[in-house]
Order: sequence, then C-alpha cells, then structure tokens
Amino acid sequence: MRNKKKRKLLKAIIITTLVLLTGIVIFYLYRMYENIEIADNYDAKQTKLSTTYEQNVENLYEKNNSTTDMIEKVNKSVCGISKLSNTGSSILSTATETELGLGTGIVVTRNGYILSNSHVTGEKYSTCYVTIEDKDTYAGTVVWADTSLDLSLTKIKADNLIPASFGISKSVRVGETVYAIGNPIGYQFRRTVTSGIISALNRTVKLEENNKDIYMSDLIQTDATINPGNSGGPLVNMEGEVIGVNSVKITSAEGIGFAVPIDVIKPVIESFYNTDNFEEANLGVYVYDESVSKYLNFKERFSSGIYIAQIIKGGPADGKGIKEGDIITKIDDVYLDTVNDLRQYIYTKKPGDKVVLNVNKGKYKKDIEVVLGRK
Repeated sequence: MRNKKKRKLLKAIIITTLVLLTGIVIFYLYRMYENIEIADNYDAKQTKLSTTYEQNVENLYEKNNSTTDMIEKVNKSVCGISKLSNTGSSILSTATETELGLGTGIVVTRNGYILSNSHVTGEKYSTCYVTIEDKDTYAGTVVWADTSLDLSLTKIKADNLIPASFGISKSVRVGETVYAIGNPIGYQFRRTVTSGIISALNRTVKLEENNKDIYMSDLIQTDATINPGNSGGPLVNMEGEVIGVNSVKITSAEGIGFAVPIDVIKPVIESFYNTDNFEEANLGVYVYDESVSKYLNFKERFSSGIYIAQIIKGGPADGKGIKEGDIITKIDDVYLDTVNDLRQYIYTKKPGDKVVLNVNKGKYKKDIEVVLGRK
C-alpha cells in the first residue's frame, strides 16, 4: 500500500517538473521571438538608410544633368570674335588665337548685339568678325566701347539669335560656384568650360597701357581658369545667368582671374536693344573709389563714397562748387561705394538730365545740382 502511494507521489512530482520545464521553455522562446522582432525593426532602419542613400545619389545625378543642360544652353550664346578676317567660312578655324587675335563674345540681344572686351573687338567704330555657333561669320561694327571698363558692344546684321540670360552681379557672394566659358588658343579648344568659385569681390587691378597706369576696379575675382582667348566670355552662376564678363588674367599667379560685373553694362545694352542707340551722359569728373585710393597713397581716408580726383575744365561739374578731394556719397539718393555704382547710374541718364550730388567736403555735406553733358 505504501509503495503504491510512493509511486503516485513520484508521478505527481515528475508531472509538475515537466510542466515547469515546459513553461520555462515557452518563456524563453517568447523572449527570443521578441528579439527577432527587434532585429526586424533594425533591418527596416537599414532599408530606410539605403533608400535615402539611393535618393541622394539620384539627386546628385539629376544635379549633374541639370548643370550639363545649363552649360549647353549658355553655349548657344557664346561666339568667337576676331579682329582679322579669315579666308574660311568661320574664324573658328585651325588658326591660332595669336594669328587671328581670337577672343570670345556673348550674344546679349536677339537683334545682333554682342558683348565683349574692348581689347578683343577694338574701340568704337572698329571692325571685327563674329562667328555664331561655329557656322556663320559676320562683319561687325563696334558701336560702343569703354576702355576703362574694358567692355564693348558690337553690332552684326543678324536676327533671331539666342541671347544670354543675365544675373545680378550685386548679389554675388564669395564662395559661390561659377563657370567660365571661352575660346582659348584656337578652334580646337572653342567653348572651353572651366569651373571654380567666387574668390573675392570688388577687387582692383593696376594695369599699364600705353605707358599709363590704368585701374580696373569693382572686379569679380574667381579661381575658374581663364586664358587669353577667354577674354570677353561669360562668367555664369549655377543657374546659367551671366554675372560677369571675363577680362583679366594675372599671369604671375595661378588661379586668379577677374571679370567685370554685368550690372554696370545692363543700361547700355537695354538702350541699344530698344533704340539702336545710346547717348552717353557725362558728369565731367575723374573719380576713384576706396579700393583704388590705396594704390595712390591718398592722404584722405574714406570708407564709403567715391573720391573726386580731377574736375574736367569746362565740364558739367566745373564751377558748381565741387573741388578735388571731395567725396560723392550719393547721387539722387542712390548711395555710392564704387566707381561702377556711379557709372551704372549715369548710364541710365541722358545728356541734359539733372542729377543731385551729395558731396562730403570734410567738415560739412552739401547737395549740388549738375546738368549732365555729352561724352
């Protein structure tokens, strides 16, 4: 009887132990299942990261395509310019830049106005030769030029051209990506594109021409490679807008090139486009801005405005109470910081228009009215 009771007790103990063991196994299996779920979440995160990477690669691809499309569009407005005629149908032949005096121009209106450097095209009334899209070459006449800016406009008998788009050079910031396009050396390197950044703004360069010192101020400095044949070509931003005209290359240093800001020439282009004419007004003074004054060792120090270095005898400003050494701070309530600020404003006026100059005479300021003359 006792043995029978012992067997029942042993059987109960075994059953209880098995139940406990089964419970423990089920518990650990459940915890393992939870870990597997966590691992699944981790994989989901990895998938999300992978998708983001793929999207970034796709965005970069689209950006590169966008840049390529932009350059192709701008290239349609880039032309070749030579001072000499070539026997072929195009000046962009196998002849070298030196043989033909080859440079670059920018189509700026549909009706045949070409923007370039005056040292490329020659001065006003000069003849040069312009090739559009490597095909047709036209004899062009320089209708406007300013050697102090090194800019010119040439008219060719052509229509339905593709003009470049303009940006706002006043809004350019140091560090922006830019592209320089031009025709260095000759035909085999036509429409060469180089890229870089805006290295500095409002730079002044001292040049010697005909045994005279010339100062080009308010220039855009870039490290985009610029060679002699690039002169007159566009400096464009990432939107394909022209923000400057490539002009000067410092030969004694690498990665230093300069462009004339596009803003200064806009009023001249607009006038020729609308009227086929431009009456250039004249204030009758020679002026420098602060960046040039450092070269000339002026005793006067000024942080804003432009310095009157000389008053042209018999000119519009002569006899109006303006003296050499005065500082023009404003013209018609437009603040002036650079010589190009004054040029750009005067270009919007005509001979006979009245302007009011706010002149700083040291101890006091005075508003002086001047009637603009004809240049």
